[in-house]
Order: sequence, then structure tokens, then C-alpha cells
Amino acid sequence: MPSSHLFRPGGPLLIPALGVTQIFGYGALYYAFTVLAPRITAEFGWAPEWTFGGFAVGLLLGGAVAPVTGSLIDRYGTRLVMTLGSGLAGFSLLALAEARGLASYIAAMVALQAVTTAVFYDAAFAALTQARGSGARRAISQLTLIGGFASTLFWPLTSALLGLLDWRGVYRLYGLSQILVCVPLHLAFLPGRVRRPVSAEAAVQAVTEPVPEVAYLAGASRRRAFLLLALAFSLQGFVVSAMAVHMLTLLRGFGLAASVAVGIGAMLGPSQVAGRLVEMLFGRAVPPVTTAWVSACLMPIGLLLLLAGGALPLVAGAFALAFGISMGLSSIVRGTVPLQLFGPVGFGAMMGRLSAPGLVIKAAAPLVFAVALERGGVVLSTLVLVGFSALAAVALFVLARSRPA
Repeated sequence: MPSSHLFRPGGPLLIPALGVTQIFGYGALYYAFTVLAPRITAEFGWAPEWTFGGFAVGLLLGGAVAPVTGSLIDRYGTRLVMTLGSGLAGFSLLALAEARGLASYIAAMVALQAVTTAVFYDAAFAALTQARGSGARRAISQLTLIGGFASTLFWPLTSALLGLLDWRGVYRLYGLSQILVCVPLHLAFLPGRVRRPVSAEAAVQAVTEPVPEVAYLAGASRRRAFLLLALAFSLQGFVVSAMAVHMLTLLRGFGLAASVAVGIGAMLGPSQVAGRLVEMLFGRAVPPVTTAWVSACLMPIGLLLLLAGGALPLVAGAFALAFGISMGLSSIVRGTVPLQLFGPVGFGAMMGRLSAPGLVIKAAAPLVFAVALERGGVVLSTLVLVGFSALAAVALFVLARSRPA
């Protein structure tokens, strides 16, 4: 009996299983591209803009299909959607490895990025919410703590594999990992179709006892909170996406040596994990909306440190620490704040609608920031990031002030 309880769908092994699939998902579908992009560009012999352009087009489509993915999760459950998503991600990686020209490359990249909404954090948060209901906050924190190792593991792993394989071989290996590792884990441990148990429970409560007015937002307050969250998540997504591609260029632009810039960049992963660990251990007494705006403030603070003394390794390290903690906590609040404000009913569709505008902006960020760096220089470009991240923090602060704890 204990063994059957341990291995049941939605049971105790759900978080470790999702943690593994998030590491493989983000590592293979997102972080590996940063390492492999120069090899792709060199083999095809085209400008880097075409390599990143295919990636951006894929992200745009991912933003368009995010609400649809969320609705499918609510209707059919995360087991079906995430299992199919992992399978499609694997075949898309295999197709990308066989691309022989611009058309086939873009088609494979579009297919790959379109399925990310079915396997990344938003889908995983929906799985935890379906399994844990309104008590999913701690589970979300635990999952992001595990998932934070994706970049730490896959950047060096991909670089090491390039010493043995070409970029096509690496993508073939990662495609097989999606099919052979992620598909079975999703199929075995994720909750199946949810037949609205939360809705039924809410209906009974509505008849037997009044639900407190502050439980979940409704009406105009709900729409206002949604717009503030969508704005904040979109602005933060722009900053994070731009820095994911151009951080080393930016650090070197401030005068740091290439080796030092790489070392500073490597601090982001551990900083993210450290922030998530602190939240998991001590954050239960803090409302998620408070965690959201406090952590969001660290992002512009870190960027201002970079402006003030980016040529000094110690100051640049402080930037990486603040920026990494902010990134790590922002992943948590993406799941916990909507859960606190809107409740677990229809959580998948809500996450899809919140993600859609951010994914579109995220897709444009690397190209827009590249142009800003070329025409405006590192100082002006960094000021743009300061402005965007500060505005996101203000939006979350306004949300927290208007939401009783």
C-alpha cells in the first residue's frame, strides 16, 4: 500500500518527476540554443539574425497558442497535454537536427517553440494546482528550486557534448531524451483529467456557507489585477529574454574581460536557486504579492549597480546576485500570485492568457536589444532595462497595495 501511494499519479513523486522534466525541458528546448546557435550559424553560412529570427518566430507562435494550451489543460488534464507536449518536443528536436535550409530550419524551430507552453513552468504549475488545489504554493516553490538547475547543468553539458558531436547530434540526443525520459515521467506521475472537483467543492460552499469576499478576485478587481500582472510579467520577460542572449556582450561592453564575464554569468544559476530556497524555507508567512514586488525591485537595483560600476568584477558580481535572485523568485510568483488572486478553478486557461503577451514580447526582446546595443551603446541599453524592470516592480507594488493580505 505505501508503495502504491508513492507511485500514484499526482502523489509524492509528482514534484521530483516534474523537476526532472523541467530540467530536461528548459535545458534542451531553451538553454541549449544559446550554446548551439553559433554552430548553426556557421554551418548554414547565413547571418546570425536568421538563426535567432527562427527562434523568435517560434516564440511568437508559442505566445499565440498559450491560451489554447491552457484551455486544453483545464479540459483534458496535464497528463495528456504534457505527455503529448514532450513527445512533440522530442520529434521537433529531431526535425531541427535534420534541417537543411532556411525553410526547414524555421519550420522545425516554430514547431519546437510552439509546444514549449505544454511542457514549461506554466503547464507544470497547472499540474501542481490540479493535484494540490489551493495549497499548491509550497509545491510550486519546490519545483522551481529543482528547475533552477537547468541552465547550470545544460550550458556546460551542451558545451561538453559539442566536443564529441556536432550541433545536429546534440539535438538528436536531446530529442530522444524528451521521448525516453520526459514522456514516461509525465504519463506516470501527472494527474489525469480533472473533473472539476474544485468547482464542485466551491459550489457546495456557496450553498452551505458564504465565501469570504477577499478569497479570490472577481469582476473589475479581477480584470485590473490581470492587467497589472500581464504588464509586469511581460516587462520582466523582455528584460530576462534580452539578458539571456546578450548578457555576456553587455558585461564585456562595460569593460570586463571575456573570462570574467563568463564567470559573472555563471553566477545567475546559483543565485536563482538561492532565492528560491529562501522563499521555500521562509516565505510561507509572506503573501505572494508581497514576494512579487519585493523580488521585482531587485532587478532594477542590480542593473543600476551594473551602470554604477560594471567594470569592477565585485560590483558586476553583486549585479548577478541581485538579478539572479530576482529571476529565481519571479518564476515562483508566476504561479503563486495568480493562484492567490484568481484561485485554482480554470488555472490552466488563466496561465495561458497571462503568458501570451509576455511570450510575444519575449520573442522580440533579443532583436530589439541587439539594435539598442548597436545604436545606443551599453549605458543607454541598460537604462532601457532599468526602466522596464522598474515599471514591472511598480505594477506589482500597486497590485499588492490594492490586494488585502
